[in-house]
Amino acid sequence: MSFEKLADILFPSIEKTPEYYLEKYPKRNLKEGAVVCRYAPSPTGFQHIGGVFAALINERVASQSEGVFFLRIEDTDQKREVKGAIVDTIETMKNFGMNFNEGATGEETEVGNYGPYRQSLRKEIYSTFAKDLVKKGLAYPCFCTAEELNATREKQMAEKVTPGYHGEYATCRNISAEDAIKRIENGESYIIRLKSPGNPENRVEFHDLIKGDTSFPENNQDIVIIKSDGLPTYHFAHAIDDALMRTTHVIRGEEWLSSLPIHVQLFDVLGFDRPNYAHIPTIMKNDNGSKRKLSKRKDAEAAVSYYKEVGYPTESVIEYLLNIINSSYEDWRSENPDADYHEFPVALDKMSKSGALFDIVKLNDVSKDVISKFKADKVYNDYTNWAKEFDKEMFELVTAKEDMSKEMFNIDKEGPKPRKDFAKWDEVKEKIFYFFDELFYNETEENIELPKTLSLEVAKEVIKTYAKEFNFNAGSQEAWFDDLKAIGLNLGYCANRKEYKANPENYKGMISDVAGAVRAALSHRANTPDLYTIMQIMGEEKVRERFEKFL
Repeated sequence: MSFEKLADILFPSIEKTPEYYLEKYPKRNLKEGAVVCRYAPSPTGFQHIGGVFAALINERVASQSEGVFFLRIEDTDQKREVKGAIVDTIETMKNFGMNFNEGATGEETEVGNYGPYRQSLRKEIYSTFAKDLVKKGLAYPCFCTAEELNATREKQMAEKVTPGYHGEYATCRNISAEDAIKRIENGESYIIRLKSPGNPENRVEFHDLIKGDTSFPENNQDIVIIKSDGLPTYHFAHAIDDALMRTTHVIRGEEWLSSLPIHVQLFDVLGFDRPNYAHIPTIMKNDNGSKRKLSKRKDAEAAVSYYKEVGYPTESVIEYLLNIINSSYEDWRSENPDADYHEFPVALDKMSKSGALFDIVKLNDVSKDVISKFKADKVYNDYTNWAKEFDKEMFELVTAKEDMSKEMFNIDKEGPKPRKDFAKWDEVKEKIFYFFDELFYNETEENIELPKTLSLEVAKEVIKTYAKEFNFNAGSQEAWFDDLKAIGLNLGYCANRKEYKANPENYKGMISDVAGAVRAALSHRANTPDLYTIMQIMGEEKVRERFEKFL
C-alpha cells in the first residue's frame, strides 16, 4: 500500500493507467511484413548529412514494405532546443523527397493517430508509466545531490569500480516508501530512477539487423527515467513512444549500441515487445589516409545546408547516399540507368558493418551522371532556382536570355552519351560565362586558354584569315568542319596526324590548332562543348564581333 501512496504523492494528477494508452494506440492494421519506423531527431541544431542518411534508410525500408514512416521530435532537452530546427528538419526531408506518413508537420501541427509526435507534449503519458513502475516497486525517487553523485563517482574511480548508480552505490534504492514520502513532504528535490533487475554476470543474446548476432551483459545501473523538471530521459521516452507508436524497427546510428542493454531492459520491465534494432554505420571521412567521423565543426559537407549552397541537386545526394547504404546500388544503377531510385530494394543486412566512407569526389562523379540525364528545361529551371538565391548576377543573365540558355544547356544532351559538364550548380558559371558579353569581356588576355602548341600571336594570325574566309551558314557540322579544314590547309596546317608526326617541319601545326584558335577567340577556353554548336547558338553577328575583339 505504501508504494501506491508514494506513487500518488509523486504523480498526484495522474489518473490514467498504462492499459488506457495501450488501448488508445492499438496495433496497426498493416499487411504482413510491413515495417513501421521513424526518424526521431532532437531539435538541438540544424540537419547533418548523417541525419538525411539515417532518414533515407528508414523511409526506404518502410515504404518498400508498404509500412509507415513517421517523424517524432525528441525535444525533452528543452534548454538546448534551437529555434527553427524543427521546421528545418521537415523542410530538409521534403527537399530530399522523403514524405512522412505521420508525425510533426510544423512547429505546432501534426498528422496521424499515434501522437502527439513531440515528446514535450507527451509528459502525461510518461508520467503514467512511471507512476505504474513506482506502484510496483520497480522505480523509486532518488534524492542524491549533484555533489553526492560526484563524490560517489570519484570513490568508484579510486576503487576501480564501474562508475554509476548501482549496487551499494545506489544509496536511495532501499529507502522505504514511508521515508521517501517524508522527504518529499519536507520539500527535498528528487528524480525518479528505475530499480534495475539486471545482473552483469548474465548476458543478453541479441540479433541486430545490420551488425548481426551480438551479446552484452545485463544492465545493472539504476538509470534516471524522470528528471527533476518532470520530463523523461531519452531512454525512458523512446521505449514508451516506440511501443505505443507500434514501431517495429528502430533503425538508428551505431553510437546508440552502447545503450542497447538499457533499452532492452526497459522494454522488458515495461512489459512491451522488443522492436527489431538496426544500428547503421557512422559516416566517416578519409583525412590524409586515416578515417574519422564526418564533423560539423571541421567539414563543410557535414551540414545539409552546404549541398544547397553549392548547388548539388537533391537527386544527386540521394543517389550517392544509396551507394553508401548498399554497395550493390552502383551495379543496379548501371543495369537500370533510367529507373527511379525508389525501385531499388534497400537491404539492411547488406549494409557495411563498419563506418560508411563519404567521398566528395565520388559524389561529384555521381552528380555529373545525374545532371547529364536531366532535360535542358530541368537544368534551366533547377539552375535558375539555385542562382536566384546564390548567384543573382547569373540569375539575371540566364533568365534574360531564356531561349539561348536552354539551347546552351541542351548541347550534346540528346545523344546516347550526354555531356557531363557539371557536378553542382556553382560550377555552371565558369562553363557557360563566354555566352554572355557582360562576363566574357571582363576577362583579360592572361585568362585566355590556348592549346599548348599555340601562342596568342599565332592564334591571332589564324583568326585574321579565318574571320575573313569562314562560312557561318555551312549548313551542318560536317560542312562547317570541312570549311575550317580547307582554311587550315591553306594556312599550312596538317589534317593527317601520321603525316604531321613524320614531317612536322613541313607544317605550322595540326588542323586541331586552327580549331583551338577559333575556340580561344570565342570562349577564351581550351575545352568547350562542340564548337559548331556554340557558334550556332551565339549567332553570326556575335561570332564576328568576338573575332574582331580577339584581334
